[in-house]
Amino acid sequence: MKHLIKISIIALIAISFTSCNKSSRPNYQYMPNMYESVAYDAYQESDAFANGVEAQLPADGTIPRGYTPFEYSNDITGYDLAKAELKSPLDSTQFDEPRAKELYNIYCGICHGNKGDGKGNLVKREKILGVPSYDDAGRAINTGSIYHVMYYGKNSMGSYANFLSEEERWQVVAYVEKLKADLEK
Repeated sequence: MKHLIKISIIALIAISFTSCNKSSRPNYQYMPNMYESVAYDAYQESDAFANGVEAQLPADGTIPRGYTPFEYSNDITGYDLAKAELKSPLDSTQFDEPRAKELYNIYCGICHGNKGDGKGNLVKREKILGVPSYDDAGRAINTGSIYHVMYYGKNSMGSYANFLSEEERWQVVAYVEKLKADLEK
């Protein structure tokens, strides 16, 4: 008899739990804040700031971390000035040729060619025309002019300042100078 009472109580509890479950409606949510979080507007007006908006411009004269300002302007005067006085901060021991070659092939070789002869794949397919060789006497490129063109771009070549870090740009400049020396032999 006692077993029958225990079995009927267990059956009654099991039936009561399963009878509340309907597949047509969701079950109970025990901690609804974890399922339905409060939405915050990041650019809402606030009394904490002078103009009432949370998104603020940086203070005047600040420089982002990891950024070094480039003091040469993006015009012919800046180009000529960089060509005359800009020198590489890398010495011969800091030049990593395999890494520089890899960066050059990724970013420059498609147009300038892997040898710097101006015969990259895009030039061969006539997608871009007029890419001169590095040993072209009329160009007379040097360290400063190469870096300036990589930083700002020139003619149909865009800037690579956002794609390469400062150190990577100097590595590529050193590799371009090596390619130029190889072509002039």
